[in-house]
Amino acid sequence: MALSHSSVDAEAAARLVAFGMRPKQLPARDVVYGDLVRRYGEDNAFKALTHAVAAGLGLMVLEVNQQAGAVLAATDESVFEIKMDSYARQAKIRERRETEKVLHGLIHLATAALGYPRPDDLANDTYIGRVSVEQVDAMVREAARMLDERAAQAEANNDPLADAPELEQAWRAYARRPAAAATKDGRLAADTTRGMVSRALRFLADQGFLVPVSDEQGGTYRTTPRYQIQVRELAADAAFDDLLALDVVAVATAGGTLRAAASDML
Repeated sequence: MALSHSSVDAEAAARLVAFGMRPKQLPARDVVYGDLVRRYGEDNAFKALTHAVAAGLGLMVLEVNQQAGAVLAATDESVFEIKMDSYARQAKIRERRETEKVLHGLIHLATAALGYPRPDDLANDTYIGRVSVEQVDAMVREAARMLDERAAQAEANNDPLADAPELEQAWRAYARRPAAAATKDGRLAADTTRGMVSRALRFLADQGFLVPVSDEQGGTYRTTPRYQIQVRELAADAAFDDLLALDVVAVATAGGTLRAAASDML
């Protein structure tokens, strides 16, 4: 039995969504994917159908273009939502206590802020940021130091900060951990902060958000258009603005090479 036009269109929309769920697949590498992305941009009815198919799966279409492909985000309670426990398994986090999970949240927040430290960077589709394990670790440590100073000053003035104590504990827990230590076979110990950052960046690379470029500074990565779109969503979060407001990120060159301002002090 021949399929109707509506059925064919629905199948095509579902296929576009399916492509978007393959993080390393890009339209430039697949003719069918490229054609579907082109149709999405030219056919409003097909665009609406794609959004409807995604919504039915508990997904939201953030962007569809030839550079990033179909970029999706899971809605709350979607079967495709990456829960922190699921992330812990994928990133091989040994301890899944709440503090440990928050520490990884801080790492991901710092990675995004280092990758796109200025609003113009997020708005510029051609911008490519670079992040490294050492940069991310240095940024979180410097942010922790500054927040600890603020907390101490507020306490001295009998004016305790309104921040959640759990978050304050997480910053302090990060600062207390060693940055690096080697295992017996010479690998970076998993429970060090750089070991945690290294796993987080590898996870982002597996999701198509970063691309490894060298082993320098513990591992250096470049950002992708897919990650830029995701960070645009994150930039609406107050925590992202708060971290940038600490002014611990500096842009070293116009070409997008970034460093943590605190790195020179470590």
